[in-house]
Amino acid sequence: MASLGFCCPTNSFLFSRSSLVNHRSNLQTRFIVSSSTSSSELVTQSAVSGSTERPRTSLGLKNLTEIFWVDVHCAEGRPLNVGLQEPVTVGCSRLEKVENVAVRVELSNGCVGWGEVSVVPWVNWNQATALEEVRKACEFLSQGSPVTLNLVLHQISEMFPGSEFASVRAGLEMALVDAVANSIDVPLWRLFGGVSNSLSTAATIPTTSSAKAFDLAAKYYKLGFKTLEIKLGRNVNADIEVLQAVRAAHPHCLFILDANEGYTSKEAIEVLHKLNEKGVIPTVFEQPVHRDDWRGLGDVSNVARHKYGVSVAADESCRDLTDIKKLMEENLVDVINIKLSKFGVLGILEIVEMVKKSGLELMIDSVAETRLATGVAGHLVAGLGCFRYVNISAPSLLSEDPVVGGYEVAGSKYKFVNSRGQGGFLKWDIFS
Repeated sequence: MASLGFCCPTNSFLFSRSSLVNHRSNLQTRFIVSSSTSSSELVTQSAVSGSTERPRTSLGLKNLTEIFWVDVHCAEGRPLNVGLQEPVTVGCSRLEKVENVAVRVELSNGCVGWGEVSVVPWVNWNQATALEEVRKACEFLSQGSPVTLNLVLHQISEMFPGSEFASVRAGLEMALVDAVANSIDVPLWRLFGGVSNSLSTAATIPTTSSAKAFDLAAKYYKLGFKTLEIKLGRNVNADIEVLQAVRAAHPHCLFILDANEGYTSKEAIEVLHKLNEKGVIPTVFEQPVHRDDWRGLGDVSNVARHKYGVSVAADESCRDLTDIKKLMEENLVDVINIKLSKFGVLGILEIVEMVKKSGLELMIDSVAETRLATGVAGHLVAGLGCFRYVNISAPSLLSEDPVVGGYEVAGSKYKFVNSRGQGGFLKWDIFS
């Protein structure tokens, strides 16, 4: 397999191991120490009670982007193909396997970072297109002069602006930030804020038959999952049967109903009414109508809030910052669902600040990703500590796990114990 990487001769280290230690030591008196540290402050102790990691000093991401100079020695992208336990239907799309792109960035100091570009069936490009875009970026990174992390991230944003190739931008950002975190011996959850080093996630029941939904719900019940995200939107009566089957297998679970734009506003309200009659009340009703049906979204939200006490979330209606501002200003939903593949690392950090000020709740989701991407998403969620709803269980649908490290999994509980970066890398030697 031909490599999409580009290497340049190793230059002198911008930060040697000893200079990094001394540099961090010199900065200790310049920032306020806090156990609830924001991303712009200095963390000097564990933010989580009972953490097994030794206390360490680490810069917040905002400060780090301004002072750390990135000298990329080698950057590569390769196909990341992984089978699914069985085909997954999400809305109108059917996935037979995961066909993403793994990104590997190595700095001149020898530290490596990993990222993942998600290729989902509803985008108007495929894995080959993603590989070509990654190739261009890797060539740029490998041949460029040393610059601050802030500048190189800005350059990547300029190469891949907007939403069309947002997941390419996301994969490159993941790899760069991970490599830099490895360079200063800091786990990503600390870099993103340090609120916690663990989280609980929901599990997904894809669009399927009521019998299969029952089996999956029973499986997740045994594994300790307390929240299930159920994909709906095909047919109102069939969807009700699926929900009843899930409730029978897991009587006390919380529901997130994801319609994936599948209903009209009238149908969505009908679903809520029928569920209420049967005593099945969802916690969240996600994207009940088409992404551009703003009026319908508002109508469903009003009924859901005031009649049934159900929160409505926007997912596909969140394509960019303009959409999110509209959703907030017009009070169209209660929850904003954001994904790394849609906004990237920096985009999510910007959105989080916007949404926190609005009083809306935050949700994060994963689609067709390995633990390279969900590892970064998990570190981000745990570090920030402000997401009400979390579903980063996509790797559980894979036929095998191609990733070593990243986080420890115990049912619905994820713990991030790695001492450097996200700690995740591929088992397969696809970059040789």
